[in-house]
Order: sequence, then C-alpha cells, then structure tokens
Amino acid sequence: MIPDPPTAVRLVPPRDKLTGKIALPGSKSITNRVLLIAALACGTSRITGALKSDDTQYMARALEQLGAKVGDTGDTEFLVESSGTLIASQNPLFLGNAGTAVRFLTAATANIHGKSVLTGDAHMQKRPIAPLVAALRAAGVMVEASTGCPPVTVNGEGGFKTRSIDVDASLSSQYVSALMMAGTGGDTPFSLRVKGGDIGARGYIDITLACMRDFGADITQTGPLSWDIANHPYRARDYWVEPDASAATYIWGINALTGASLDIGIAPEAMMQPDAKAYDVIKQFPDLPAVIDGSQMQDAIPTIAVLAAFNNRPVRFVGIANLRVKECDRINAVASELNRIQPGLAEEITDDLLITPDRNLIGRTVEVDVETYHDHRIAMSFALAGLVIGGLRILNPGCTAKTYPGYWRDLHSVGVEMAFD
Repeated sequence: MIPDPPTAVRLVPPRDKLTGKIALPGSKSITNRVLLIAALACGTSRITGALKSDDTQYMARALEQLGAKVGDTGDTEFLVESSGTLIASQNPLFLGNAGTAVRFLTAATANIHGKSVLTGDAHMQKRPIAPLVAALRAAGVMVEASTGCPPVTVNGEGGFKTRSIDVDASLSSQYVSALMMAGTGGDTPFSLRVKGGDIGARGYIDITLACMRDFGADITQTGPLSWDIANHPYRARDYWVEPDASAATYIWGINALTGASLDIGIAPEAMMQPDAKAYDVIKQFPDLPAVIDGSQMQDAIPTIAVLAAFNNRPVRFVGIANLRVKECDRINAVASELNRIQPGLAEEITDDLLITPDRNLIGRTVEVDVETYHDHRIAMSFALAGLVIGGLRILNPGCTAKTYPGYWRDLHSVGVEMAFD
C-alpha cells in the first residue's frame, strides 16, 4: 500500500537488466502553450497527447476562471472551447508553482478589460517576474508586483498600448514566450526585441513560435532575437502534443547508467524540445565531456549531473546560472544532495557546478535521505543514483506530480523494486 502522500521512497538497485516500454507523459512546455493559445482562439480545439499534471491543471483551471471551457476528456486529452476573448476573474488565479502558467498568463491578462491577480504557493512567491513586469509596463500595461515575484496584479485595458518593446530575457526565455503569445491581440502588429541579444534557452522560443504558427499566427523574424507579430486572431484546431523530452532524460539516463533497454517509443531527433539534445550527451556516459554547456538544455542538467557522479572523469557544468531561479536553486540542490551521498562529489564554483565522480559508489550501500526541495526534477534525477546505490531514501516523492505523476509507477512497471514510507 502506497501512503498518500508518501513521505519517502527507497529504490532497490536491480539485479537483472531492466527492459520494457514506457509511455512518457506529454510535454509540459507544449501543453501549457497550446492550452493558452487554444483559449485565445475562437472555436473548439482538441488537444491530444497532453500532459495531465499539477502544472497543466493549474493552467487549465485558470483559463476556466478567465471564461474558457476546458474539459478533461481523457487521460491525455483536453477539449478547449472559447470565444477567443478572455474575461476578468473575480477571484485570484492560483497557479501553485507553475512558472510557465504564471508568466504566460501575466502577459495574456493584459488583453483583458479588467483586473487580474495571479499568485501561487510559497515557492512561486520567490520566483522572479520583474523583467516581464518591466516589459509589460513598457507596453503601456498597468501591472504591479511589489516584491519582483508573484503575486502580480494586472489592470488590463484590452491589450498592449505600445506595440514595439524590448524585454530582458537573461533570467528566462518564458518572458519572451509570454509576450509573443499575447502579442497577437490589439489593432496593429506587435514588435518584440530581446535586450542585449541575451536569452536563456532559445529552443523554447522556437517551440512557442511553432505552436503559435500551428494555430494560425503570422510571425516574421526581423533579427536574431526580434520578431514582428501580426494582429491576426488564432484559429482553433486539433493538436497532438509530443512526449516530454525532459522526462525522457531520466529514461535515457537509466539506460546509460544501468545498461537497461527501456523504450520510450520516440527517437530524440523526432522531438522539437531543447532537452532532446541531452541524448547526445547522455549516450557518451561513462565518458561524459569534461565541460558541458547547459544553457540550451537546462531541465536536463540535474539528470546529467547525477550521471556525472559515476563518470570516468570530472565534469564541469557551465551556462547554468538560470538553474538558481527554477522551482528551487537546482545548482545548490544537486551539489548538496550529491555531497550528502559522499562529501566531495560536487562543488559550486560561482554559477558553475563541478562534479568529481567516484565510480566505486556503484554497488555500495549508503544510508542517506535525499532532500528534494519540493522540486520534481531533483526527485526524478536522484532516482538514477538510487538504482546503483543501495540505501538511498528520496524524500517527498509525490512532488513528481508537478510534471510526471506516473514516474514511480512507470519505473515499477519495468521491474524497479521500491518501497514507500
């Protein structure tokens, strides 16, 4: 019997080779983009292959508060019916710790006539949103976030008054995506530029552009990091969401670390998500490169960092400063928990992470509780360590519900023994 909620899970390193198929959940990044765009389109959109998790359910419920109808028509399906125009909600939009939802909706509610308040849990209220607030103010929107983090109050007047703005995207590409998706509203085209040519994960911008175009948006790239977005309405349509590449990294990592043959049913080159590029790095294990630039595959870095603890040589992760402002400070979290397993495995060097591996850990038993910091990616990444080191207890395993509710079930289905407390 699994406690609800479980306080910890202990994995048993497998004695035999793990084999089988795992059907990954849909991409969170794509699901939340498409949910919003479908709600901004007039008509009915059926979204299949979608992720059903805490983050996407927060987005779906918020869109319902804003006047769209979002039906749960299957385990991996949403049916979105909308007039194409969102309306103000009398109650605050509570978005948990869903960063995509709060940032995307902060920009989208600028198109509403009325006041919108967006908030979240204690972790969300520490996640920066000031650069997006500054960009919206530059667009003539009345918006307040007194701490630079949620809660955010947006007093919408039907769209962006200033139709050409710059945005600082050095902390997150989500600010750019948020403005892009909302920018189709208004009476004239919208021009957006990234300040200083500095951006986090550029690949997520490409996902946003692809989703927008699939729903009929007309976008012209005017420079390396600048775009003109026509004021054309979105068109409702049916849309299939590809499997989540960030979730795939855990399975690729298990295959590399344990010699498993787990099949996820899709090749990495068939995915458009940035984290699919992590496959080319993971497949090099146990000879991972000495330096890994994580700037364009940020959500994959905790997985690769745990793998690096068992590599043949030290690995330094660079370009990962943005990991400090995710669901937790992931640089510190990974370093702290690896050093809890064995002191000296990890070192923070400014915003880089240096892993000094010890392959002799494989097959040992280390009685340690691994803290997950309420962060789904920390929990799922350290599961890899629990498959080669006995005795590890991963605390708060239920936090994986944020993006991969069936993670532990899927591992069990391919032969991983585990015990919950």
